Amino acid sequence: MQEFLTFTIIGLATGGIYAITAGGLTLTYTTTGIFNFAHGATGMFAAFLYWQMHYGWGWPVWIALVLCLLVFAPAFGVLLHLVIMRRLEGTSQATKLMVTVAILLSLVAAVTWIWDPNKNRTVQPFFRGHVLEISGVKVPYGDITTLGVALAVAIGLWVLLTRTRIGIAMRATVDDRSLAVLNGSRPEAAGMLAWAIGTFLAALAGILVAPKLSLSPLPLTLLIVNAYAAAVIGRLRSLPMTFVGALIIGVSGSYATRYIPKWEAGAPYLAGFISVVPVLVLFVALLLLPQSQLRGHSSSRTREFARKPTWPGGLFFAVAVVFGAFVASRTLSTADLFGSTQMWGLGIIALSVIPLVGYAGQLSLCQLSFAGIGAITVGHLGGSGNPISLLWAALICAAVGAVIALPALRLSGIYLALATAAFAVALDRWIFQLPKWTWGDHEYQVFKSGTLQLERFDLAIVDIDGDRAYFVFGSVMFALCSLLVIGIRRGEFGKRLLALKDSPAACATLGMNHKLTTLGVFAASAAIAGVGGGIYGGAVRSVSTSNFEFFVGLSVLMSMVIAGLTSPGAALFGGILLGTPLMTNLFPDWTQLTTILIGLNGIALGRNPNGMIASQLRPNWDPALKYPAVMVLGSSAVVLAYALREADVVGNYVMVLVIAAALIGISAMGKYLDAHAMGKSNGLAELPEGMTAPPEKLGLSVPFTPADIEALDRTLGIPPLTAVSGGRHGS
Repeated sequence: MQEFLTFTIIGLATGGIYAITAGGLTLTYTTTGIFNFAHGATGMFAAFLYWQMHYGWGWPVWIALVLCLLVFAPAFGVLLHLVIMRRLEGTSQATKLMVTVAILLSLVAAVTWIWDPNKNRTVQPFFRGHVLEISGVKVPYGDITTLGVALAVAIGLWVLLTRTRIGIAMRATVDDRSLAVLNGSRPEAAGMLAWAIGTFLAALAGILVAPKLSLSPLPLTLLIVNAYAAAVIGRLRSLPMTFVGALIIGVSGSYATRYIPKWEAGAPYLAGFISVVPVLVLFVALLLLPQSQLRGHSSSRTREFARKPTWPGGLFFAVAVVFGAFVASRTLSTADLFGSTQMWGLGIIALSVIPLVGYAGQLSLCQLSFAGIGAITVGHLGGSGNPISLLWAALICAAVGAVIALPALRLSGIYLALATAAFAVALDRWIFQLPKWTWGDHEYQVFKSGTLQLERFDLAIVDIDGDRAYFVFGSVMFALCSLLVIGIRRGEFGKRLLALKDSPAACATLGMNHKLTTLGVFAASAAIAGVGGGIYGGAVRSVSTSNFEFFVGLSVLMSMVIAGLTSPGAALFGGILLGTPLMTNLFPDWTQLTTILIGLNGIALGRNPNGMIASQLRPNWDPALKYPAVMVLGSSAVVLAYALREADVVGNYVMVLVIAAALIGISAMGKYLDAHAMGKSNGLAELPEGMTAPPEKLGLSVPFTPADIEALDRTLGIPPLTAVSGGRHGS
């Protein structure tokens, strides 16, 4: 009994930390409508800052706490609101979620950059050595303090949101911002207060949990996953239920730690289960939620669009990718080529995001987990490079994707994102870590001795075992998958996905089976990711669980969001950024620069939710695609540059410059011909005599002048104002 009480108290203390974290999550979501995925990362950063002040610089505890909790945390929350969060008005829930993911990646990269991750750091618990004995059980003062603080936070937040004018104004702003403003509410003040308090609670939880965990970025950041379950139990609204749910999760994890290892027969297989108890509670809580009503059309997506690609443009892209890969395989150094081969697998995984998130609007965070399943399938069924294993990877991942889609039939938005995150974390912490087991006469293990060796595919036509051949093979697979994604967008299925994203209620009204469509897109997306995982595994030859961690998957998804969730070119961008040593070669001393750049660009999504490629780079090529002669001429220049390089007439740098000039020239020539066809010269309209600017710009970017008015009157045949009866001042 004494042992039971001991672990109950330990669980309650841990649950108190979860309650503080979940309370901050609930506050920001209830008052701003944004689910802050970076909540745990903020607490992690505050814990490192506290360590630096107290242990690194030797400042007193109370000074370090005051500066971290009452100065840094609120100021950071206000900064988040002013610079980032208030700009997210008019963006989809996916964009809002991805912005917070970008902040998470930036904070983790910043901490790894500032504090050496190879150095061991510890934080001592508060009131160390002081205990209170209850029925023979010694309870540390630190645990009592944590429970007391958690209870005070829960009561304080409940009073704030239900009994104060500012709290009611916060909630009203989320329900109907315009109506709240008409009734005298100040959304800016409410938003700043909400983010200041939420960040304060994140910092408080991070500092309290630091003594219980190693001071490492990822464990502290992913603590937020445990708090998700508590927030979901409270349905992201009820603070009392959130507090109760947090205590249940804390106690459940404590009991699992103590009693599950006693099941000797299954102990090796249940060891990882202990760490996923909060994740399983989250998944069960999501399944028990009432089914969400079908959402109608929302004006929040008016700033986002999904461009319809053309077959000529898609074929040109596919051919350009393969040709570019062939050129790169002949020009890259041996080391760079080996380091770049994985880019095609990552690019295909990124392509799998487009139908699911870009077209259908389903917030999935487990695409890299499907890739891991695909790599495992190829590793176990590939034998000596059997290419049929890629087909098996697609089929198995499609089946798993359809199963994971079952919650998507009843969940949507942030709840679906949390369900897929729970699946990814469960694979990371438990399934991928399972030891060897026997079934019949055969032995099985997910990752053999921690790593899984993969053979490159044995094709009958060509040998692709070498890095150069496999690099080109990967580009061909990427090109084929990109054409598949383009086919989905242009077909009937793509129209259904876009309609489902825009208004599920309207789709149901028109008789469309939205459930079957959701299952189909999850299965198709998972199949593409599984193929990408197999290609990626063959490129690196040896994979481990770290290759498919949930956190790594966030970087892949984030690169797609930055470049454009509906563009195959964005997947190519993601593959190059994450799968090549480009940034390492340019900035060898800045190992975290890629992650920081991804995070910083993701933060800017509020201004441009359509991504860099879809809204800025891709439109520059549209005019050129109308003129085949321009495309043939530019392509010929590229081929000629490569031929001269192969003949040793020019070097690599000259070839790159010529290719870059040809690409820029294709875009410029297309724009010029387009403008000329519309009766323009050098992109400017042939203006009526006396007019200073094109008519479409007058009154918008260029002010009207008297000369403009007279020119318009003359062109339209309107009598001058002075010729009208009564003149300018007539009655």
